Amino acid sequence: MQGNKRLEGRVAIVIGAGSIGPGWGNGKATAVRFAQEGARVVAVDVNLDAAQETCALIEAAGGESIACKADVTQADQIQAVVDRCLETYGAVDILQNNVGTNIAGPTVELSEEGWHRVMDVNLTSMFLTSKAVLPHMERQGRGAIVNISSVAAIRYARIPYVAYASSKAAVIALSRTIALEYAKRGVRVNTILPGLLKTPMVYATLSDAYSKSVEEIDAERAAQVPMGRMGDAWDVANAALFLASDEAKFITGTELIIDGGMQGSTG
Repeated sequence: MQGNKRLEGRVAIVIGAGSIGPGWGNGKATAVRFAQEGARVVAVDVNLDAAQETCALIEAAGGESIACKADVTQADQIQAVVDRCLETYGAVDILQNNVGTNIAGPTVELSEEGWHRVMDVNLTSMFLTSKAVLPHMERQGRGAIVNISSVAAIRYARIPYVAYASSKAAVIALSRTIALEYAKRGVRVNTILPGLLKTPMVYATLSDAYSKSVEEIDAERAAQVPMGRMGDAWDVANAALFLASDEAKFITGTELIIDGGMQGSTG
C-alpha cells in the first residue's frame, strides 16, 4: 500500500470502520488510511458486511486486516473484539472510536429513550472500548486512543441536537480524564472535533432534519464554512493518523478542531 509507513508494526482497532451507505465515512477512511501507513487493522462495525467491505479495500491494496461484528454499547462484545485482536496480532497499539448516532429534538420533546440511546452509542461505547484496551496498552508501555467528538460539543449546531451535543461534549471530558490518568503510563488520548463534513452518516441524519434536496443542503452547509466548502472523511482520517502516530508523541489530552475555520468565525 502507498504511504510513509508511519504506523509500521502497529495494531489498530478502528471502531465504526464500516459505512452506512456508499462513499467514505470517517471510520472507513481511517481504517484504510491506517493500513496505508503500515498498521494491521481490526475493523469493527455493528454491520459485519460493512466491516468486511472495508477490509476488502485494505487487502486489495496489500494491507492486512480482520473484520469483527460488535455492538460497542455491550461490554462483552467489545471484550470479544479485543481478545480476537490479541489472539490474531498479539498487541493493541491504537484505538480509534468513530461510532455515533443522533436523534434530533428540542430538550422538552426528546424522549428519555432517545437521550439514553444517543448517550450509550456516542459516549458509553468510548468508555467501554477504552476500558477494554487500556490494561494492554499500559502493559506494552505505549498506546494511542483517538476519539471522534464534534464541533457541536462547543458550538450550537443550528439544529436542536441536545443529546448529540451533550454526548460529544462529554467525549472531550472523558478523553481528557483518561489522558491525564495514563500520561505517565505511555498512553496518549486525544479528541478530534469535525465540523461540517460530507459523509454517508451526515446525509442519513440530515434527511430527517431537512426537507430539501441534497444540493440545497450542501449549498447551505458550505455557506456556513469560512473556506466555502465542507470537509470529508479523509480530513478526519489524516488527523487521526497524525494523532495515532509518533509525530504526536508529546500531544495528549487535547482537541483537534477540523472545521474549515468555523471556530474563528462569528457567523
